[in-house]
Amino acid sequence: MPELVPEGAAGLIADERLEPEILESRRAFHGHVWDIRTETFAYGGGTLTRDFVDHTGAVAVVALDGDDRMLLIQQYRHPIRHRDWEVPAGLLDVHGERPLAAAQRELEEEADLVAEEWNVLAEFYTSPGGSNEAIRIYLARGLAPTGEPFAREGEEADIVVRWVPLDEVVDGVLARRLQNPSLSLGALAAHAARARGWASLGAPEEPWSRHPRLS
Repeated sequence: MPELVPEGAAGLIADERLEPEILESRRAFHGHVWDIRTETFAYGGGTLTRDFVDHTGAVAVVALDGDDRMLLIQQYRHPIRHRDWEVPAGLLDVHGERPLAAAQRELEEEADLVAEEWNVLAEFYTSPGGSNEAIRIYLARGLAPTGEPFAREGEEADIVVRWVPLDEVVDGVLARRLQNPSLSLGALAAHAARARGWASLGAPEEPWSRHPRLS
């Protein structure tokens, strides 16, 4: 039976970091964007072996204008065979680049925008049972055009950009019409943070202690 913790006995509920002894770690597959890693570790008095996606991590941007409209972009995603609605986002695949700088770069490259005000809005693990991918979502406000359209290619060549009221984006998430995780969590977090007077926002350079590679 799972251990039951009495209500209120453990203080604020939070994820708990654990570092088991790693007995073996090897790259089982080297991919174009990320790898598959196989690790054997000590746990519960025995050993376990698990395969998982070894990911660089990523950043995403919820950009809000002065009318509380949220910037959405639509592009093709081959694994799901959909042109889904998303927010500007990208991998942390530039060596030494700070997460905030990566978010600023992605906003410029995917939406031709810069922002005066940046804050940490939310963080999440995309699939903790099979990947170590961690994503930080930033809130960007005080937006202005870059003045020079970015040259896009591949799936980004035909990006569609749309400004949608934040409340309508939340409606789309709750109705299951919008299913991209960064968009969904970002919209819900922004909606909740706005209702609390933005008191939950973090500093733009806040340490990212829960990122497996940056901690």
